[in-house]
Amino acid sequence: MRIIAGTHRGRRLRKPPGLMLRPTSDRVREALFSILGNRLPNCRFLDLYAGTGAVAIEAVSRGAAHVTCVESGAEALKLLRQNLLDCGMSHCITVRAQPVTQFFSRSDQQDDPYDIVFADPPYALVGELQSLLSHVSMDRLFATDSWLVIEHAEKTTLPASLGSGSYRRRYRYGDTALSLYSYPGTAQP
Repeated sequence: MRIIAGTHRGRRLRKPPGLMLRPTSDRVREALFSILGNRLPNCRFLDLYAGTGAVAIEAVSRGAAHVTCVESGAEALKLLRQNLLDCGMSHCITVRAQPVTQFFSRSDQQDDPYDIVFADPPYALVGELQSLLSHVSMDRLFATDSWLVIEHAEKTTLPASLGSGSYRRRYRYGDTALSLYSYPGTAQP
């Protein structure tokens, strides 16, 4: 697992032993950042189910101003924090060590509205995806003209809208898909 582009291009990241975690593959991560393109510089990025932090670190490497990572797994948090230290990014990435549902229920822990929200819930936990979909319908998360990208199993169908967000496109990479939603309106207070 490595950083694909930006200021930390080529840097190797620590990865989980075995199959307990399913990090976003280099191929899908490269596709994700190609999709996000020029939206990254100076953006506020939220990484839900952050795992090892590879997506968050890639976002900062490509110019994101700040990333908030939400992760609850002990092994993932250990790897995430070590990867942040190794890359010297602890100052521009905030780690929320809690379940995603708890993060959503505590609005005082959410930073300013986000320009990009990325979510990669565990594929096997269908209830986790349903919970995520109900929570991302809260428009207060999103800045004006922001995007939500959900990584999911290719066989999973997502709704045509989430709150004020509308489905734009689905990208397929083998058994993985990325679904893109746009939130054009003004962020809610």
